[in-house]
Amino acid sequence: MYVADSRASTSAASAEGAVRPRAGRRRAAVAPTVLALGAVSLITDVSSEMVTAVLPLYLVTGLGLSPLGFGLLDGIYNGFSALVRLIGGHLADRGGGRHKGVAGFGYALSAACKPLLLLAHTLTPIGLILAADRTGKGLRTAPRDALISLSSTPETRGRAFGVHRAMDTAGALFGPLVAFLILRATVDGYDAVFTVSFCVAVVGVLVLVLFVPNSVNGARTKSGPDGARTKSAPDAARSPATGTAPRAISGDTAPRPTLRAALALLGRPDLRRVTLCALLLGLATVSDSFVYLLLQRRLGVPDRWFALLPLGTAAAFLLLAVPLGRLADRVGRWRVFLAGHGALLLAYALLLASWHGTALPYAVLLLHGCFYAATDGVLMAVASESVPEELRSSGLALVQTGQALARFICSLGFGAAWTAWGDRTALTASTVALALCALFALTLRRPTPSAPSEGLA
Repeated sequence: MYVADSRASTSAASAEGAVRPRAGRRRAAVAPTVLALGAVSLITDVSSEMVTAVLPLYLVTGLGLSPLGFGLLDGIYNGFSALVRLIGGHLADRGGGRHKGVAGFGYALSAACKPLLLLAHTLTPIGLILAADRTGKGLRTAPRDALISLSSTPETRGRAFGVHRAMDTAGALFGPLVAFLILRATVDGYDAVFTVSFCVAVVGVLVLVLFVPNSVNGARTKSGPDGARTKSAPDAARSPATGTAPRAISGDTAPRPTLRAALALLGRPDLRRVTLCALLLGLATVSDSFVYLLLQRRLGVPDRWFALLPLGTAAAFLLLAVPLGRLADRVGRWRVFLAGHGALLLAYALLLASWHGTALPYAVLLLHGCFYAATDGVLMAVASESVPEELRSSGLALVQTGQALARFICSLGFGAAWTAWGDRTALTASTVALALCALFALTLRRPTPSAPSEGLA
């Protein structure tokens, strides 16, 4: 029997993204698919972060690019994937079971780009290679996150994304360390880093092929508008008593997985608000590479130690991803998401302060990692609530596309502002913009009472 009572007491929590398990219910374990994808991301991130850790110094110091030129390449590296994320999400949804295939192609494409960096020494070819690498990332991200979402129950989705992001960040922690050791041990350090990065990326593709299942047999329960758990179509296809399909709870029909249907998801108010907030906040989020360059300039960090700066962010991310994911499931995912941007604002404030003590880099990198732990997976958990299973990849890709495009624009703008007015003025403008966007997101995403849900007596 389906009932619609107790809506008033849970509507605010549901709107905020908090899903509380029933009392006495055993905490569900993280699905094996999530763990397998976490292992793939861990290995792949060792490869990609080896390159990311040395790329700013390689481009600015080694090749002599200006901050504007670096901003262009950094924007390509962080934002070009936005152009193909919708395609990746649509292809995965269109095939019904193509999530693994589309993600695998994306991982393989990124791996193939690593050795090409050995041949490029000017702006144009490096830009093309980075664009191809980010195309691979764009193709794989939405299908991978859809697999995580579909493999998890609604009340543990934040935890599942937190576990995956923690494993992913473990790779981000080891990647810069490996790059640092290679730079110290070899003469042609950059070439060696790119070569080893390629070999590690190939291992990640093999793990995906061998250990990630082709289909998801994960959770098929979902939360209704009142937060109560209801049976989804696969579980309730037939009544145990009659063997016939039960009457639908609502008049909605499953949308056909077409590109038009994917874009039509923006007609859903909740998803539209999430996408708009992600876009606005992305417009004021300075890229990691610029944060590390700012730290180096503030403290005079020697070039040989530069590759270790991302370790601080990765370590904080690794330690906080699972606790903050679980906290988001309990107190509200949107609250945790906005709190993460508050941590980023504090990091910017420390970079602008006149204090240059020995604790400065530790404090900035801790806050930087806290920002990612509170926002990266949590945003996908929030967006998953507003997207049907048939279009899960496409819906998540819409949010990721808006965020990636915004960060692309921010990298270009920040690089141009740094070149024209200096790094302090550029960071001040970004800090003010981020504070204003966070305040707007706080008002835009304010929870509203859920509409009454229909039930079957």
